[in-house]
This record gives sequence, C-alpha cells and structure tokens, in this order.
Amino acid sequence: MIHFSFRYATNPSDVVGYDTQKIRANFLIEKLFTPEDINLIYSMYDRYIVGGIMPVKENLKLETIPYLKSENFLDRRELGIINVGGKGTVSVDGEVFELSKKEALYVGSGAKEVIFSSSEENPALFYINSAPAHSHFPNKKVTKENAEIVHLGEDKYANKRIINKLIVNSVVPTCQLQMGLTELLPGNIWNTMPAHTHNRRMEAYFYFDLEEGQTICHFMGEPQNTRHIFMQNHQAVLSPEWSIHSGAGTSNYSFIWGMAGENLDYSDMDICPPNELR
Repeated sequence: MIHFSFRYATNPSDVVGYDTQKIRANFLIEKLFTPEDINLIYSMYDRYIVGGIMPVKENLKLETIPYLKSENFLDRRELGIINVGGKGTVSVDGEVFELSKKEALYVGSGAKEVIFSSSEENPALFYINSAPAHSHFPNKKVTKENAEIVHLGEDKYANKRIINKLIVNSVVPTCQLQMGLTELLPGNIWNTMPAHTHNRRMEAYFYFDLEEGQTICHFMGEPQNTRHIFMQNHQAVLSPEWSIHSGAGTSNYSFIWGMAGENLDYSDMDICPPNELR
C-alpha cells in the first residue's frame, strides 16, 4: 500500500519561534519503513520526495500520487534508490536490478513501471529520493566499486568518515538529483563538521546503522541561530537551503544525503567554522 503526506517549506524567521514539537513536525520524518508499504513525503523544498519502501512477501509498485498530477510517478521526475536492508531487486520497465545493502540505483525520468521486491527472508529496505527532471538520463546501478570515495576527518576531532558518492554527476549523469552515503568510523560521532549551507540547493539526511538504544542529535537552523532534533535509527530529516545540516551520535552510524537544486557542483558549499556557530 502507498501512503503519502505533504510538507510546506518554512521561513527561517518563523522557525526561530518553533518549539521542539513544531520543529519535529516540520522537519523530522519519523517512520519510513513499514512492512508491505511505500511511505512518501512530498516536500516543497525543491519539490523533493523522500520515501521508504519495505517489501516482505509482496512486490510493491511505485504508483503516482495526487501531488504529481501525472499518469506515472516518473513522467517528470528522476529517482534515486539506496538499499539499507537485505538483498532485493528493482524492476524498471522489465529490466531487473539486484541491490545488496548500500548499493544504489538511478532511474531516469520517463520510466513507466518500477517494482520493488525482497530476495531473502531479511527484507530489503529501499530508501528513495526523487526530484523533478527536465531531461532523461539512463538507468544505472552504482556499487561502492563504481562510487567516488573520499576519506575525511580526523580521530582527534571525532569526525573520521568515509564518503561514498553514489549518484553524483561524476559517477552517473542526472538532471539535478544527487545522493551518497557516509560511514562514520568506530569512535567517531560528528558528521559534516565543519557545517555548511548551500543556498543553491536543499538536502535530506537519512540515518541508519545506529546501535539500538543510541541516538543522533541532528543540528539545523541558520549558522548564528541553530536548533536541534534528536533522532533514532531509520529516521530522516529535511534540510532547507538556508539551514546547516550536521549531527553527532552517541555511537558511530551511517547516513544517506540527498540533494536537489540549481547545480550539480558537490563542492558548492558555504563553510561555517565550528567556533562561529551559535
């Protein structure tokens, strides 16, 4: 079954007055994976869609939703998929792609039928991002062997991490969607530090591989007026173009970043030095 909801964009001057409950209601996505369901959140930040798909015994077809006003989900959109569960398959107009954990698939606009299924008892968990697309690019599976991999951070700053650029223009051509996966090494907790903003595009973070009983504190807001959201495993957060996006966990973890906006320049960011954050 497909479930969908809608999120409006927010003005930073309004967010200053939000309490904890209102911040969570506007930016946090608490439940993405439920058995035999497709859960979608349509955001007015660059009309970005964040979703989770959990096939167990059934095959789940990605149907259009009313907000799109289109016959098929991908008539005017592109799609990025990263599996964070057991092995599964994605069929795109009859072409079958097998995805193991932490493998990605890009699906270009114009695809008519996208079907998700699990291949083993441990169900696949397909995390998806979708953005409007005005050009078609070929479908492509991306594994870590195909990815652009960057090692960043230092143990002394507790931010040593591996960035796997999966669906980025240096690996696979896209219209505007970009996605990747960052893995914090044991003993490291800080992601995206130094923090940054990029007014040219929005972002979404999805946290996973967090040890049971632990938590992640996701930081957002304007650099001089920050806010925070405590998050659990398999939760996501929307990050406006005016907001920083950084986090610290009570243990190490992995997260998926997805972006859409005006350009495909991964390095397009305005750095916020740690000692200048407020």
